[in-house]
Amino acid sequence: MAVKIYYEQDAPIDALKGKKVAVIGYGSQGHAHSLNLRDSGIEVAVAELEGTDNFKLAVEHGFSPTDVKQACAGAALIIVTLPDEIQAKVYAGQIGPSLVAGQTLGFCHGFNIHFKYIVPPKDVNVVMIAPKGPGHLVRSEFEKGGGVPCLVAVEQDATGDAKQIALAWGHGIGGARAGIIETTYKEETETDLFGEQVVLCGGLTALIKAGFETLVEAGYQPEIAYFECLHEVKLIVDLMYQGGMSYMRYSISNTAEYGDLSRGPRIVTEQTKAEMKKILSEVTSGQFAKEWVGEYKSGLKKFNELYEKDHGSQLEDVGRQLRKMMKWINAKEV
Repeated sequence: MAVKIYYEQDAPIDALKGKKVAVIGYGSQGHAHSLNLRDSGIEVAVAELEGTDNFKLAVEHGFSPTDVKQACAGAALIIVTLPDEIQAKVYAGQIGPSLVAGQTLGFCHGFNIHFKYIVPPKDVNVVMIAPKGPGHLVRSEFEKGGGVPCLVAVEQDATGDAKQIALAWGHGIGGARAGIIETTYKEETETDLFGEQVVLCGGLTALIKAGFETLVEAGYQPEIAYFECLHEVKLIVDLMYQGGMSYMRYSISNTAEYGDLSRGPRIVTEQTKAEMKKILSEVTSGQFAKEWVGEYKSGLKKFNELYEKDHGSQLEDVGRQLRKMMKWINAKEV
């Protein structure tokens, strides 16, 4: 089936004109959606905890943040931009009791809806606009007159115009300038989790650590191993970001390209792919979601142990020292 992509002419903002939109949370995505929608002529109410940095930032940006109940009152669209692990609690205690028939509940990621940690009443719409980029990029591209591609999904259409409302939201944040691709909550959620775990975060960091450790254990200087296994990853990723694997291979040396083509398959083998399929099954079955929600509720003990192990590793220690030599990268140390 051909992919369906919506642009500004297919996604008029009219469905939100003259109506109030509530944005719950003023973090990475929340600030971008709030500012872009306001700049698109939509009335925006922001809900944020008083005294927090995000509350102060919203005030600096000209909003008057309120509690969730007040923000949701009279809103045609309620956009939830809170972290996955706290959405269900906030929904149960504050958002859910405030909902009235005919409102539209919107999310930027499908985790809680797809795995049913949040189950909205049947008389409200449930939609998604998921920008394929961080909030600062959603904002900066909008200010330049462009936009970040988005995904759109409708999980529940109680009013008959849920998709039009979702597309108007996508239009309002600039997504329709670049294109809004139609998907489902299931597809967005499962592919997003899989990509994070297997390639973008889990797979990449595990590969970097294994390469670094292999060189250091063989007697090479940790500083040299850092450059070859972590620092230069950005150079390669930037090339792929611009033009895919073909452009990356066009741009590197023939020696590097031959090593890529002939040795890469020896690292990511059929056994690796079999483990990828196992991880995908953990995602689709809800096993990972259950594990993560349980981990959060139990106080994040395992999460913190795993984090601290890597945070204090030789790879990270060497990196902190070397980044002091590279003023141009604006190092971010945590």
